[in-house]
Order: sequence, then structure tokens, then C-alpha cells
Amino acid sequence: MIQLIRATGLCAALLLSSGVMAQRDAAAPSPPAVAAKLATRGDIKGVRVYEIRMVRRADVLVVEADIQNTETEDRQVFYRFRWLDGGGMQVGDGESWKQLLVYGQQTKVVKGVAPSSAGADFRLEFNVE
Repeated sequence: MIQLIRATGLCAALLLSSGVMAQRDAAAPSPPAVAAKLATRGDIKGVRVYEIRMVRRADVLVVEADIQNTETEDRQVFYRFRWLDGGGMQVGDGESWKQLLVYGQQTKVVKGVAPSSAGADFRLEFNVE
């Protein structure tokens, strides 16, 4: 009986510690539809993109993405949009990297505008430091 109680207590302790570690190790993943538009470089360190909105205005693709820091520490996020035509080829010369400070537990919106009406799709590339 004592061995059963010890085994039950050990199992409960392992379950609790594994749940705590899982929450501490990584942010919740981006939804699959959003993840298909992302190109991350390296460890994302508790930062995730959880929503992307796109619209055509004046025949040009405009994109907004919500970037969330799920940790309590501030993070430097570097991002850029890579614009693609209908065949998947890059449109324009490419954007330079932009820097964004995302405070702990904060969400920020980044916006991109395609360089021409040939832009039919995009990838959001980002790196977190």
C-alpha cells in the first residue's frame, strides 16, 4: 500500500513538473494558416505571430500581422516582408530588416505594403533576440 501511495505521488509530481516546464519552454505555436506565411530564423524565444490580415487596396496587397511576446522579458524582433508574384517569384528588390522592441506580455502590429500590384503573396521573415 505504501509503495502504491509513493508511486501515485511520484506520478503526480512528474505530471505537474512536465506541465510547468512545457509552459516555460515555448510560446503557443502560431495557427497553421499563419505558420504557412512565416519564415523564422533561429529560436523565436517566446514570440509568436497569431494573426495575419491581408487586403487589396488600390490593387496593392496590404498585410498586417500581430506579433505577441508571451514571456515577461522584452524581446528585440527583426522582421521583413518578402513579396511574391502569382508564380512564387520575388517581386521587387526585397525589403531591409526592420527592428521592433516588444515588451514582455505585449502584442504589436506590423504592417507591410507590396511594392507593386504584381505582389500576390508574401512571407513574413523574422528573427528574435
